[in-house]
Amino acid sequence: MSTWVSVDGRLSPAASAQVPALDHGMTVGDGVFETCKVVEGTPFGLTRHLARLHTSAGLIGLRLPWDDEHLRQACAATIDAASAEGDVGRIRITVTGGPGPLGSDRSDVPPTLVIAAGPGGAWPEVTAVVTVPWTRNERSAVAGAKTTSYAENVVALAEAHRHGASEAILANTAGALCEGTGSNVFLEVDGVLATPALATGCLAGITRALVCEAVEVVERDDLTLDHLRATSEAFLTSSTRDVHPIATVDGVALAAAPGPRTAAAAAAFRALEAHSLDP
Repeated sequence: MSTWVSVDGRLSPAASAQVPALDHGMTVGDGVFETCKVVEGTPFGLTRHLARLHTSAGLIGLRLPWDDEHLRQACAATIDAASAEGDVGRIRITVTGGPGPLGSDRSDVPPTLVIAAGPGGAWPEVTAVVTVPWTRNERSAVAGAKTTSYAENVVALAEAHRHGASEAILANTAGALCEGTGSNVFLEVDGVLATPALATGCLAGITRALVCEAVEVVERDDLTLDHLRATSEAFLTSSTRDVHPIATVDGVALAAAPGPRTAAAAAAFRALEAHSLDP
């Protein structure tokens, strides 16, 4: 199936969708976005995703003129269009600064709303990760915002792929374990399930939050990459991975994949999803 795209309400297949060439999202990466998996035509956790979209926009000073009902209807229309060609597995909501100058200044124009719906894609049962030398800046002006400025992630993920891994794990500038390029990380430390605290600069992942609500997790700002390398079990979370067991870190196999804490988290998340598609 092909991906369908809505650009400010204009629906078309992705190949013919158009955004102005001088849109600030194109020229300087001025935008925010959310990705949801789609289950039986419904975006999972859409209320939480829309709340984070507003938070991200506020952090970068981007005004969103639409209410959540408008965004929900736009998502539904895009999913409906794509569903005519097959099962929709994911949807992405992107908001950019709209057409602007070639520099970093914004124009006083409405933002651009782009919604894309298409197939999902399957992850293997377990995955490999590698640590990389680049860092997250926990004091960045956009720390905590899910922005479209993803060049750092592109470079880090390409490095992971060169090592046969599906994700790159980064520390922050203080050396604390932070996150993956598109995921949060959980690991066993001293017999307890732990995850980097938001103070490390990691994104407040939707699946991360749901796991933290569903099982006992300790949030820490003093974990390091060495903790990840030495753990007995670990997993990634994201809106497309759900709870994804890590089998190897830097090419070294963990003791268990999935381990008991990973299995418990995955079971709790499945139960939550079975109870509600908008928890």
